[in-house]
Amino acid sequence: MANCINILELLSIPRPPEVIVGWRDGQAIRYTDFFSRVTQWRALLAGVDGRDVTLFFHDSIEFAAALFGAWHAGKTVYLPSDTLPATCASLRPMVSRYIGDFPSAFAPLAAPATDASAPALGGFTALDPDFTGLVVFTSGSTGTPQAIPKKLSQLAAEVLTLEQLFGKDAGTATVVATVSHQHIYGLLFKVLRPLACACPIEALSLSYPEQIAAVMAVRDCVLVASPAHLKRLPDSPIWTACAHRLRGVFSSGGPLPPEVAHATARRLGRVPIEVYGSSETGGIAWRQRNPGAGEDWLLMPGAEARIGADGETLEIRSPHLPDTAWFGCADRARMVDERRFTLHGRADRIVKIEEKRISLDLLEAQLLKSGLVTEARTIVATGSRDRIAAFVVLSDAGRKALADGGKLALNLRLREWLADAVERVALPRSWRYLDALPVNTQGKTTQSALMALLNDTDTQGTARPTMPCKKLIEKEALRAVFALEAPPDLAYFEGHFPQTPILPGVVQVEWAMQLARECFALPPLFRGIHALKFKRVICPAMPFSLEMLHDPSKNSVAFRYFSPDGAHASGRLMFGDAHV
Repeated sequence: MANCINILELLSIPRPPEVIVGWRDGQAIRYTDFFSRVTQWRALLAGVDGRDVTLFFHDSIEFAAALFGAWHAGKTVYLPSDTLPATCASLRPMVSRYIGDFPSAFAPLAAPATDASAPALGGFTALDPDFTGLVVFTSGSTGTPQAIPKKLSQLAAEVLTLEQLFGKDAGTATVVATVSHQHIYGLLFKVLRPLACACPIEALSLSYPEQIAAVMAVRDCVLVASPAHLKRLPDSPIWTACAHRLRGVFSSGGPLPPEVAHATARRLGRVPIEVYGSSETGGIAWRQRNPGAGEDWLLMPGAEARIGADGETLEIRSPHLPDTAWFGCADRARMVDERRFTLHGRADRIVKIEEKRISLDLLEAQLLKSGLVTEARTIVATGSRDRIAAFVVLSDAGRKALADGGKLALNLRLREWLADAVERVALPRSWRYLDALPVNTQGKTTQSALMALLNDTDTQGTARPTMPCKKLIEKEALRAVFALEAPPDLAYFEGHFPQTPILPGVVQVEWAMQLARECFALPPLFRGIHALKFKRVICPAMPFSLEMLHDPSKNSVAFRYFSPDGAHASGRLMFGDAHV
């Protein structure tokens, strides 16, 4: 706690210039660089009309600089979880400007130029604790995301709570995250607490075990992850050489199965610390399932809990809430004592179909007991007639049953299995068998992502998209530039890869070929590709660009994919005539 500064005073009590704020592509970003960047963002945003702006960056250090610059310029920051066109459009009535890695169609404010002459440390006063500095959104896992305003005092209180609970073990280890800072969990654990406590931040979220292991091999680390990511950590010798540098593992965003907690401890040498909370409440409780520990959750300091008047749902009071009133949660719970409770599923996952109450949690639990299923999610698909839709990841036995008998036979088999436990009206009428459940950057499986998987013959008979959202932004005789975005329901994301969907390299080459033929007069035959390089992954909903240069003398088109994160891929496509 001695080294931890209240985030309200983060810039008014400056740190020594040489303190490392974070790492970007292996290069240290020091406090003096960060302070300079905040100053530049403050100056820029102070001249922007309107109080409310929206912020989205892939880079956590640049995000943090813009965030504190906005707060010190008196701006309330709206924090979307993605930059999908629908998400961006929904923000129009709320904000005056888009800032960061938004599609060009929304005219994002250009970042301030980097000034090599850093200002002297100083010139900032403490932030107003009563200022509504942030608006976050619920995850959308059970419906349409809802806006949640946050006073700066709430965020400051939660950072101090996290340091009180976990600071001794975490120390000043580098924070490595698989989750995004665009959600309250990632914001607190990956940005605000590290800045307050002088813990370096890895600028970009790491998607692959090899990336995580590479950082762990050279620095003491804390891993901030979600259940979806921890489920997919492989048994691998890469952990042996670096696990001793891991100071802790955190998991939040959904239930962590006990077997995953134990497997993570076996692989990484650390039992995950699970954090229970929500966008509305912030952190509520935590647990660590060490040998012999039960399923109880322990309330965070200052938090109180009770069971509501309905006799089953949890109510809490906490310094992380905007006032002292009791807040009703949608989780069913049982109090063990004044400080501990157990959870028993979501009350808002009780739905009505033909006037019958149906527990989606019960459906999913029953599917898991079949032996054919390893993961399951169910939702109500609305239409001319509401129905249950099931999204299933099959076990080895389930995959064999699918291969042997086909989808219809497996649908019937699982329906028969469920019929022993639930009423017939609750039996799913739509089934999707997946390599992995779709997750966003928070590791959440959202309602909209699942609905997107029903956009085939169950709805309008249309296939999942195979091309990006595109806009031609520059066109010359021998040069073209496209602004692109790969939609989350793109057919090529499914199963590539199970732990984090990314755009396959072969698809990037195919898109470059198709768009090159749209823009240039090219010979009919494709004869090969030279100097092909892949440097950074392209994820769902990530805005990026494609530049193509046509050389008619060589019948070639050089291409490169790039974004604010840097270069993603490049190569040279070769074409020729049939008679050559």
